[in-house]
Amino acid sequence: MNIEIPKKFRPIMNNAHQVALSVFRPISRKYDRAEHEYPKELDMLASVLDGFNEGDPESSAGASQTGKGRLTDDGSVRNGANMSTCLGALEFCYGDTGFLLAMPRQGLGNAAIAAVANDEQLERFRGKWAAMAITEPGTGSDSANIRTTAQKDGDHYVLNGEKIYVTSGQRADCVVVWASLDPEIGRAAIKSFVVEWGTPGMELARLEHKLGIRASDTAAINFTDCRVPAENLLGNPDIDVKKGFGGVMETFDNTRPLVASFALGCARASLERIKELFEGHTQLDYSKPVDNGSAVEAEIYRMEADLEAAYWSTLKAAWMADNKKSNSLEASICKAKAARVGNYITLRCVELAGSIGYTEDELLEKWARDSKILDIFEGTQQIQQLIIARRLLGLSSKELK
Repeated sequence: MNIEIPKKFRPIMNNAHQVALSVFRPISRKYDRAEHEYPKELDMLASVLDGFNEGDPESSAGASQTGKGRLTDDGSVRNGANMSTCLGALEFCYGDTGFLLAMPRQGLGNAAIAAVANDEQLERFRGKWAAMAITEPGTGSDSANIRTTAQKDGDHYVLNGEKIYVTSGQRADCVVVWASLDPEIGRAAIKSFVVEWGTPGMELARLEHKLGIRASDTAAINFTDCRVPAENLLGNPDIDVKKGFGGVMETFDNTRPLVASFALGCARASLERIKELFEGHTQLDYSKPVDNGSAVEAEIYRMEADLEAAYWSTLKAAWMADNKKSNSLEASICKAKAARVGNYITLRCVELAGSIGYTEDELLEKWARDSKILDIFEGTQQIQQLIIARRLLGLSSKELK
């Protein structure tokens, strides 16, 4: 097992790390306080990321190319966009998670398009900033319970329903909307549609005020007799009861490792900061048994070990996606592990820092607030554990609820 990061990814990681330190952190508190104000500084950075994508799509710096890795004919492997995206996202979130989520043309909807769109759609939506709309009132973790409908009418589908908690929902060029072609059939009838802003019947209901990631806008959107061109349905329009929800859920197999990377970056920032604060008071010595040090030292060792385990499980899931291997189990494992570890580390570092950790003099308290959402969206901790149990036991969603 080769655990060395491929050399071709190091420039992306180094550049993202420098952006985190020199661009994100200096303005992090500004946009945390000015919720819903667009971070203009991101426009130039987004153009740089577009350059990465254009220059080497297989090593994309953003989410727009997620899912495009492949096995080579000679049986060797390809380290592609999923891994590079995860590594870059980790470094960006070392600076500010909200800014990465607010990055133009790097939305989770772009990952959804990359996962299931055909070649014509990939080309047509190239360069678009796409948000992703899944959650509905009363339909949170159970995405199969979606009630937004899409009725075929000639060359269009007519969408009706309400979506909430849409990340970058107002700022994006378009929104990937999950809707059901026939609610009576269940999850097999759920498809995703690209709906561009300005389409009649699509209305911004409100912007949410949030605990964390305040630099990223989170919208509620209503669809009332919203007519969407039939060619904007991503993937196969046919309902395949045998395949069920699988085609749409491929999106999550790509994006869960990505969200795990968000949590890793945020947690690593907190852990390194707490080590800086204790420098001179606590001497970390990795050559001696963990029980021979202070309580603070032991706590830091344990957090580092958890972070390392989450890191490698995330890279494994990303590598599997790049090489077209089924990674549903691994994607849920890394999301569950990294999100839980990230939330614990950020909160524990606030506690270890004492009074300074609870004030706005430090970014520790902001990172703790930001980390909570990473344990919720893209599937809560409980949902990930349920998916893992189903995969390990070989049970269906009906057999294990």
